[in-house]
Amino acid sequence: MLGTLAIIFGLSTLVFTLVMSLAGVFDLLTLGILVVGFNIIQWLISPYIIGTLYRAKEVKRSDNEKLHQIVENLSEKSKISKPKLMISKINLPNAFAYGSPLTGNHVAVTQGLLNSLKEEEVESVIGHELGHLKHRDVQVMMVVSFLPALFYYIGFSLMFSSMYRDRRDEGGNNALIGIGFMVFSWILNLFILYLSRLREYYADRHSVSIVDGGAKKLSMGLARIVQTSSQIRGNRGRKNNNNSFKALFISDPDRANVDSIELSKLNKIQDEQRLVQEILSREPTFAERLAEKFSTHPNIVKRLKALRELE
Repeated sequence: MLGTLAIIFGLSTLVFTLVMSLAGVFDLLTLGILVVGFNIIQWLISPYIIGTLYRAKEVKRSDNEKLHQIVENLSEKSKISKPKLMISKINLPNAFAYGSPLTGNHVAVTQGLLNSLKEEEVESVIGHELGHLKHRDVQVMMVVSFLPALFYYIGFSLMFSSMYRDRRDEGGNNALIGIGFMVFSWILNLFILYLSRLREYYADRHSVSIVDGGAKKLSMGLARIVQTSSQIRGNRGRKNNNNSFKALFISDPDRANVDSIELSKLNKIQDEQRLVQEILSREPTFAERLAEKFSTHPNIVKRLKALRELE
């Protein structure tokens, strides 16, 4: 889902913590303050990082009047200020919302999305992203992501520092405590992944509330995103790294192949009414439910079912 930015923060904070540990900064309070401060700085400048990674450029109104009008109308219906409209020059069909107090809010669509989806489906996807901004998901997920990150890096520091203890018993205790912190951070991450999936449902519901026929349009848009993403990844293998920060996207590119298989089971005949009935009659398997627990996004079948129930 959009907003944790945990992958951006995580790797850089790990390096930061390692450097602090090597420098002898083992005081846990000091380390905690430094980690939190470092993540806040990253959040403030993250729009610049995201813009660079995804080659996102602001769309001038003269370049795409219709897309600007869609964002403007849906922002008014959402009762939020119109975000900056960006286009990301990547082939994966997707969209994401991001921002910080330094830059304001942004909604980005990829070139692949504009090429793959119909205009009405693009509208429903933008409605979803505006839902994230309406619910302040960027800020919410950033805050909750601090906790497991903090526990993990404190645990990592304790384990790392135990290697330099003179007394074996003290070093061993620190290592055990460190492992405990890291296990606890993993458990917290499972709850955060659940929160991420839940907020995807909320954003879907928001799109349905502001887009005429939004449930149908978003359902078909998500199906097209999954199928096109699967084709792109199939053609290029695992070399495409445009999905590095998949929590930002409306759909998880890493699940595209699996989700596409799920849809193909239901989509053997291109009849929408039959597709709807198949989706509503099918229950995800145990393996699918288990895999969903470790994903930022809901299972595609469950997500489409939820949308059909809103239709």
